Amino acid sequence: MNVIVQGPLRALCVFLALASVSTVQAQQLGAPQADVLTLSSERMFSESLFGRRVMREIESEGALLAAENERIVAELSKEEKDLTEKRAELPTDEFRPLAEAFDIKVQSHRESQRAKLDALARQSEEARQTFLVLVQPILIELLRESGASVVIERSNVFLSSDRTDVTEAAIARINEQIGDGSQLETEGKE
Repeated sequence: MNVIVQGPLRALCVFLALASVSTVQAQQLGAPQADVLTLSSERMFSESLFGRRVMREIESEGALLAAENERIVAELSKEEKDLTEKRAELPTDEFRPLAEAFDIKVQSHRESQRAKLDALARQSEEARQTFLVLVQPILIELLRESGASVVIERSNVFLSSDRTDVTEAAIARINEQIGDGSQLETEGKE
């Protein structure tokens, strides 16, 4: 027995068939069907290959800065000790310029190290901003596939189903499409 469906009923059947196909495709691609999706941007960054590379670089530069700081502190401590010994030997009018010069040197080193630490923090923030720009098309793709109208930061949600969290899917796609991002920096320098 063949049933022929015509008119509005036929259109509804075609729509339902297409909707079920797109639902299956979206689920296969890691995008749940929901009106609102949640995402942990911190986790997306820190667990992605891009974020891990950036954090390793920042940690490495931070370790170099800490080592440099320790070396400077050791040098200044030695200089301070020598200056303290000279204090007993020199008249006040000869010692004062030496002490003032030492204070200026200490302040200069302190400001220089603080500037380097601030630059490192800016570098980290700039890398995060670059990351967000790079992943925006990937997140838009997830949004479209899921049929959702909005993606909300998971930490701002009071209560939600884990089913709406697309963080894992986003990380997988980011790793696949941009990797650790080092090739993007190479391309930008050419």
